[in-house]
Amino acid sequence: MLRVIGAGFPRTGTSSMKAALDRLGFGPCHHMFTVMGTPGLPGRWAEVPAACTGRGRTPVDWSRVFAGFASAVDWPASFFWRELSAAYPQAKVVLTVRDPRRWYASARDTVLGEAAERVTDGTSPALREMTSLRPVLDLIWRTYFGTRSGVLPDETTAIGAYERHNARVRAEIPQERLLVYELGQGWEPLCRFLGVDIPADEPFPHLNDTASTQRRLGEALSGGAVRSPFTSPD
Repeated sequence: MLRVIGAGFPRTGTSSMKAALDRLGFGPCHHMFTVMGTPGLPGRWAEVPAACTGRGRTPVDWSRVFAGFASAVDWPASFFWRELSAAYPQAKVVLTVRDPRRWYASARDTVLGEAAERVTDGTSPALREMTSLRPVLDLIWRTYFGTRSGVLPDETTAIGAYERHNARVRAEIPQERLLVYELGQGWEPLCRFLGVDIPADEPFPHLNDTASTQRRLGEALSGGAVRSPFTSPD
């Protein structure tokens, strides 16, 4: 059962937030890199778009999608923040944000660029299972940017979608249930919101900068296994 729902776009500190939630006892936390690195997880998302958008919609079995997880951040989970907040009414919602132009520059060089198209084209044996995630990525891109997944939106279109999304989350989630968290704020606001103690003598995680993300995607696209940013390499 999800206890924390991340509503922020990718490249807003979602990897750091995942590591923080795991550290605070709200894990395992679902993240796109978790999906990419765990056999079977992409398939859980295969039927979600049809259930959400098709005629005669059927309820999504979110308990199956998130079986084994206590929290979720990043796409594809954060795209469904509205559905998840209704399915898990006791869960807290965390909206990670950053400066819009800095967000776009980071996203353009990683998740909104060519890598997004190639990750799901099935050419890398290590990522072939990710093709089952393509429908949900297409749904996300169409909804926010009006294109298929992997087609880079221009800065104005992307930032407009980013800001509209953040405004909707702020407007629809009750204030007492929502934390708007900006990179660099540290442990205090998150721990206060979740009602837990601040880890003593331990800095807030800082993971997944643009360079490391590009490197990890490059390894995957060249046929290597996806290295999780949350654990040390073997």
